Amino acid sequence: MKRVKVIQIGVGHDHAKPNFDSIASLHELFDVAGLVRVPGEEDIKPDFSKSHPEIPLLSLEEALSIPGLEAAVIETTDLELVRYARMAADRGLHVFMDKAGSQSAEEFEKMLASIHEHGKVFGIGYVLRFHPFINRTLKEISEGKLGEVYSVEAHMSRDDKDEKRRWLEQFQGGMTYFLGCHLIDQLYAILGIPDEIIPLNASTTPEKNSAEDLGFTAFRYPKGMSFIKVCGAEPGGFARRQMVICGSLGTVEIRPLEEDFNGLRISKARTWFRTDPDTPLKWGDPGVEEQCAPYNRYDAMFESFARRILEGRPSEKEELIREARVHRMILAACGMPCDFKGEITL
Repeated sequence: MKRVKVIQIGVGHDHAKPNFDSIASLHELFDVAGLVRVPGEEDIKPDFSKSHPEIPLLSLEEALSIPGLEAAVIETTDLELVRYARMAADRGLHVFMDKAGSQSAEEFEKMLASIHEHGKVFGIGYVLRFHPFINRTLKEISEGKLGEVYSVEAHMSRDDKDEKRRWLEQFQGGMTYFLGCHLIDQLYAILGIPDEIIPLNASTTPEKNSAEDLGFTAFRYPKGMSFIKVCGAEPGGFARRQMVICGSLGTVEIRPLEEDFNGLRISKARTWFRTDPDTPLKWGDPGVEEQCAPYNRYDAMFESFARRILEGRPSEKEELIREARVHRMILAACGMPCDFKGEITL
């Protein structure tokens, strides 16, 4: 069976290790031909590839010269992602890059234009795209089961050490850029382009650093208001990750959004549905609660990426424009001047 010949460029991203482990373990889909440490990564994560000694450590030039190379997974530090993704795209490779795409709309869109020009597959590390309850809810919305959706409320927080929170100083928007990108990606999938984006990003310890480790962004739509909240200093923040989608006929509460389960993820959802928007449910209705089966968020991403390559289904222009739109919304939520409603051409 044909497999995708792939390299990983970079070990500096937070998701670099689980993504590397994923492509290395999906033997039926990937032939991992090499790993590259880019300049500046020589001494970080020294045991990174210890679990897969069969995969050679190569220079960037050696890796990009591998005969028959088809794809590259970009896992450098966040602000270098788009540079190496563009390098791979310009060589005609399929590209998977981790989120959120850089703090430059122009550079991100140039990279997407190269993907389009070469007719390749593009993937990006928005892990919630493969969340079982979110995907079920998107289907229910398309079928009209929630009626007219007017609000999405989403939380995605952590409880980090000072060192990690100081690390956020390199990004305008801090946690909104780092984690809020996942939530904005799903908000766009549900409600599309907002009329207005109102960013409120702040530091919880301004006496120590200027890192915006607390973010709250409001999104105004013609019929409603939505928000995302992210924090890097929230005790219990991981367990309190959640999403609530409200419509005229139903509400879906996904909480916890993710929970560890022996190295996998599980989630719980509670749903309320009514048949008539003018007939409320009984006060105190508990709804219906469910738990999904354990799943691997990283395997799901890479299975999708590989199958599109193997089936010859390159990313369509409309899909790439969607990626650019989400990226512009993220930058606007970070407080950066960005025409998130404007025309996008690739």
